[in-house]
Amino acid sequence: MLNNQIIRSNRKTLSISINENAELVVRAPNRMSVQKIQDFINEKENWIKRNQSLIKARLKDTLEDQNTLLYLGTPFPVTKTDKDSKKITFNGKEFIANFEDKEKSTISLKTWYKNKFKEVAVPRLFYFADKHNLQVNQVRIKEQRTLWGSCSSRNNINLNFLLIMAPLKVIDYVIIHELVHTIHKNHSVNFWNAVEAIMPNYKEAKLWLKENGYKLRTL
Repeated sequence: MLNNQIIRSNRKTLSISINENAELVVRAPNRMSVQKIQDFINEKENWIKRNQSLIKARLKDTLEDQNTLLYLGTPFPVTKTDKDSKKITFNGKEFIANFEDKEKSTISLKTWYKNKFKEVAVPRLFYFADKHNLQVNQVRIKEQRTLWGSCSSRNNINLNFLLIMAPLKVIDYVIIHELVHTIHKNHSVNFWNAVEAIMPNYKEAKLWLKENGYKLRTL
């Protein structure tokens, strides 16, 4: 049996997709039996394995490229230093760090990304919220394995700080997407119309994230 993530909703059809981490995502109606879902997965097994292999190969290529790091959609060169420092610095042109200890370097980089995301994204979230009169309760910044953002029934918004590697328009799209969920708790036509009213070119950012999201999950 293939490992998979099943997302149930009021939808009427069954669908499968492979996310940027090469994981199988199944979207199914609330009342559909597990057996029927598994039969569908078995039927599509060759397609699943083929596409998972393609994405895993793409992830491997990205992980092996240690010469650049993304920041706001731009790849910047990495300069390795012999200095015994746990911190990563960025001078606007390059990242500088001692990468001898891979684990410590990753922790330092994630800390840097998280802090920068707070500086860049949180003010933008409240800017859009105030401008469009959207009510937000709490904002949490964290790393999420499968989500770029989420909005709870109480209008608590979570944002994935790895988005700091994406272009600013993509960060804005995710922020606006979650803000609109404060008034539309679904992905109905009204939801997407509201997103478009705030960000007319949101489809460009959405497509960028679909095609490049895997690059943001390689730390």
